[in-house]
Amino acid sequence: MTVSDNEQLKEALDMLKKTGIRITPQRHAILEYLISSMSHPTADEIYKALEGKFPNMSVAAVYNNLRVFKEIGLVKELTYGDSSSRFDFVTSNHYHVICEECGKIVDFHYPALDEVEQLAAHVTGFKVDHHRMEVYGVCPDCQKSGAPAHSH
Repeated sequence: MTVSDNEQLKEALDMLKKTGIRITPQRHAILEYLISSMSHPTADEIYKALEGKFPNMSVAAVYNNLRVFKEIGLVKELTYGDSSSRFDFVTSNHYHVICEECGKIVDFHYPALDEVEQLAAHVTGFKVDHHRMEVYGVCPDCQKSGAPAHSH
């Protein structure tokens, strides 16, 4: 797992705590698998991947946990017309707005942009893996100090 995977896992676990959902070792493992797997696995694939670690876990248990995650918005169920749903961990995509004067970076969320990846993939045939957006401007503090904004 990468650093950002670990952060996402931590955010996901915090969200479970906030919504009062017990964090069982199975739930932890399913989330971890979903976050580190970029392939949008089916419940079956998740079950097979974790079977060795949890020999008494059933496919039904995997489904139930995925449903719980789906209800609180951690996981999206993707149905592609075939019978088996794939599950996708919903990342809280955020973007950066960067001050050109002092270099301060502020995070902001704009979920609508997630569709950009699907559109790009659809239009170009690329297998899109992620995207990045940066917004540049002058922060409120630098605006107050009256520093002239330099244009690119």
